[in-house]
Amino acid sequence: MFSGKPMKPTFKCYLPPVQTDRKTIDPPIKKLEPNLLLGEIVVNEVNFVRKCISTESNQDDLWGKLICTNFKVSFIPQDAPPKQKSQLSHLLLGEHDIPLTCLEQVVTVNDTKGKKKVLGSNQKLKFNPTELILYCKDLRVIRFCFDEAGPESAKKVCLAIAHYCHPADLQLLFGFEYQGRRYHESKGDWFNGSTPRGGLQTPIFDRPSDWDREIKRTGASEWRVCSINEGYAISPSLPEYIVVPVSLADQDLKQYSIFYSDKRIPLWCWNHPNGSALVRMASIIDPLQQRKIEQRIFSAITKSHPQRSEVFRSDLDKSLPNIQDIQSAFVKVRQICVLDPFEESEERWLSSIENSRWLEYVRAFLKLSAEIVYHLDGKTSSVIIQEEEDRDLNCVVSSLVQLMLDPHYRSILGFQSLVQKEWVMAGHRFLDRCNHLKKNDKEESPLFMLFLDCVWQMMNQYPAAFEFTETYLTVLSDSMWIPLFSTFLFSSPKQRAQHLMDFAKNKAIPQGENPAVYFPPVWEWSQQFSIKDQTLFNNPMYVGKGAACVQNGEVKTFRRTKKTYSSTLRGTPASVRNGTRGGEDVLPRRGSLVSELKPDFSPVKDESPSERFFRDWFSRPTDQQGVLIPLLMPSHMALWKLFFLRWVPEACIPRGGPITTFHKLSKLVDEIEILQNQLRQYKGPSPGNTPLPSPSGPPSDQRRMYFRANSLDDPTTPPDFFTSTFPFTPVGNLCRRSVYGTPISKFLNGARIWLSTETLADSV
Repeated sequence: MFSGKPMKPTFKCYLPPVQTDRKTIDPPIKKLEPNLLLGEIVVNEVNFVRKCISTESNQDDLWGKLICTNFKVSFIPQDAPPKQKSQLSHLLLGEHDIPLTCLEQVVTVNDTKGKKKVLGSNQKLKFNPTELILYCKDLRVIRFCFDEAGPESAKKVCLAIAHYCHPADLQLLFGFEYQGRRYHESKGDWFNGSTPRGGLQTPIFDRPSDWDREIKRTGASEWRVCSINEGYAISPSLPEYIVVPVSLADQDLKQYSIFYSDKRIPLWCWNHPNGSALVRMASIIDPLQQRKIEQRIFSAITKSHPQRSEVFRSDLDKSLPNIQDIQSAFVKVRQICVLDPFEESEERWLSSIENSRWLEYVRAFLKLSAEIVYHLDGKTSSVIIQEEEDRDLNCVVSSLVQLMLDPHYRSILGFQSLVQKEWVMAGHRFLDRCNHLKKNDKEESPLFMLFLDCVWQMMNQYPAAFEFTETYLTVLSDSMWIPLFSTFLFSSPKQRAQHLMDFAKNKAIPQGENPAVYFPPVWEWSQQFSIKDQTLFNNPMYVGKGAACVQNGEVKTFRRTKKTYSSTLRGTPASVRNGTRGGEDVLPRRGSLVSELKPDFSPVKDESPSERFFRDWFSRPTDQQGVLIPLLMPSHMALWKLFFLRWVPEACIPRGGPITTFHKLSKLVDEIEILQNQLRQYKGPSPGNTPLPSPSGPPSDQRRMYFRANSLDDPTTPPDFFTSTFPFTPVGNLCRRSVYGTPISKFLNGARIWLSTETLADSV
């Protein structure tokens, strides 16, 4: 009879189970999982992808999984090589991660069919890709091959990357999702739900107190904070609080505003100790009212000057290249440095760089800024810089002028406040100029990148005058393409305020909460880098106003007085070669980019006042905490190699480049600071009252230098992982030849690209 009960097994094995070593017989397949941020989700992925490391052979290529999320493109190697010591460890991005906003072009290739297609949003792909090439805005070029991957999976991940790197709306950028999650996850870390803004925080200039402090710091006693734009009642592109002459009433400013482009009334930037002011202004759109309005504005600025000096106006639209010219030059220099093969002839390569006109434009901005310095410092005249919309060229020039005149802006905190004041709150169109939404290529222009290049040129000539390093400038440029911070996401203060208000409402953030808490600016570097990695931003050669010395057994500090910070501060003589200058060329005549002063600084017949000012300036020693004027002959303009060539394997010099000097100086400075700390701990000669100095100096998390002083047993030679691209590495970027560095023949054949102009000049 059939029973409903289950039948018992009729066979039973009494043999013991076989013991096997799974590691030697059948290794388990490693599960490749991405590191995801709060709110980050995987939208598509494909396995068995090969990331190309070299074009010559595939023996060094990496195999793994390619993933597209709502934030980044991520490659997870199956067998990850040991992490390069020469790399910055980003806390939010992995070694093989690329933010979607950093993608310039997504190109799919099918080798067998000879097809190639640049993918846009919502586009179809009619062939199965065998390769994916990603061109990045930070100049990386990454190539993936789908030799073993499923063709449909490869196609889907390519389409997903192309789609998600073209967001339809600003609110779809990943930062809005991430920061909302981060706020609620970490709000317990804040005291009463807000972060302190005291101490050494970078001012945001979104409140009157920030402007009041700047007025007080610069001694602008005849200027006041005005609130007529509160709630952006006058202009959406100006900050809510602006600084205006005391003699101008709010009612008058409201009347004048309707005649300016976008109602942008003149905006105070900075005051010289001699009383002259730097002011930026948009164009007046009504020609019938132009003369009357300008007279009243100029008169008010004149009254704010203690000597009632006349106002000098500089029209930047007539003097400088436009944004399309700048974009065109940047595209050309990027093509030469990153995309085109390196030429066998260095002369041809250098000529191509020159023909791109990028360095010519960098030089033009520095030259005009130096001329404005002459009017403010030499003639003690207030200056108005005018541009049609006051949101592009004015940002570059106003920042450079202040950088040349005020040593405060050469510190890290001061530089960040300068960018916040003259770029972010002054209404630079970061959203459009960076083209984050990829909607209008005609509006794209690397003005902020141009500014950083100008800053680097000055750092290259005066390396001891800046607290920050070129690594800091490079990381800052990279941060433009990470959409997690509020600094570079918006095109105006009103747009920023409106989007952050809507964001706070959507994420249930309490009303009145400080935006710097729930959507922080990029200046919160601890979100991106460890304290140790942030020390790479510190320049060991910096001569700041707080630089310490030991005199008669006492630790003393150099301080800048008002007397030393004046027009009496001059440049270094031609013979000085400590990085401040290199040769006989000085500032050209006004109106000419090629003429020069005599190398012996002797008086010149028919010398103009400006030429006399610059001749006098360059004939005296440099004060690193005073006025700085760059050398402006074409030979003084150098290619910023760390930025433009850091991803190019051929340009990588093993155990060479500026890092070798930086390494030795950092260790020396660290040793000096340890000794200074020991001196401070020394209490006196009495035996019972003298504590033994700590041999280690300050705690490791308080030491300013990345490279630390070592013991006598440690080797003094540079580490093997040093290259000229430190702390970046070109390994893993699309290359044209080997990754083993530059052949010695390049150096012997006039390779000015690798060696600094100063070194070449010294060796001749």
